[in-house]
Amino acid sequence: MKVCRFDGDRLGVVEAGMVRDVTSVLDALPPQRWPAPHGDQVIANLPMLAQLMREAAKQPGAKAIPLADVRFNSPVANPTHIIAAPLNYPLHVQESHDPAINHGVHMPTHEGFDTPIDKFGLFLKSHTGLVGPGNGIDLHWPGRRNDHEVELAVVIGKGGKRIAREDAMGHVAGYSIGLDITVRGPEDRSFRKSADSYAVLGPWLVTADEIPNPGSLDLSLTVDGQPRQRSNTKHLIVDIPDLIRRASAVYALYPGDIIMTGTPDGVGEIPSGCTIHAWIERIGDMQVAVR
Repeated sequence: MKVCRFDGDRLGVVEAGMVRDVTSVLDALPPQRWPAPHGDQVIANLPMLAQLMREAAKQPGAKAIPLADVRFNSPVANPTHIIAAPLNYPLHVQESHDPAINHGVHMPTHEGFDTPIDKFGLFLKSHTGLVGPGNGIDLHWPGRRNDHEVELAVVIGKGGKRIAREDAMGHVAGYSIGLDITVRGPEDRSFRKSADSYAVLGPWLVTADEIPNPGSLDLSLTVDGQPRQRSNTKHLIVDIPDLIRRASAVYALYPGDIIMTGTPDGVGEIPSGCTIHAWIERIGDMQVAVR
């Protein structure tokens, strides 16, 4: 199932080039009182909502809207964490030796460590910077290089702490396309990557049952039609189960948490006025305007 949030906070199911409005099923969500629990309420209740959404989408009165007429928001509204993996494709590690990328501070060398993530760990992006493709990207730091980074995004469905590798995939709700936008410079990664609109997720969430092997997906990105990035998730240095294991060893994960798995080589600058087209096999594609 492809689940989307669109035109404000409406809930939809994507089928055959159309969005079917199933917002009515949100009435089935359990009531909440302060303090609200961590996590995204829709993702936490997705197993219960899924059948209701299928039924609502088939109703004769269910509104169907062409994809081109829909403004997609992030399919996750309230993640507790956005966790990201640095330097997780071999060719991106190589290109990061460029001083324009590392600024002499974030050097990709990791002698004495098995992987760059063993040296640098994971990092957090601000959840308030999360937007959908319909919201677009507002560039910050004028005069500095702002780069695109396309990534497979994993959305946690069942929370947990210290999740074992062999249990990790059972905690996944689904997958989406992620853009980890970053400004180059000497500051800490989390600061440079956490500006408002610098985490793009969309255009929808594809439930885990539709992607049995997320470790073998083609992905690509173009800017104004110019090819920039192309790879396959089989090249991930640290794979998805191990990313979940590592993240949950430090953070308690909650429904709706997003793990951005890392970007392949080909990162480059995005000027104001350009349009990013990002695609991942079995998920789909999205266009994102840069302002």
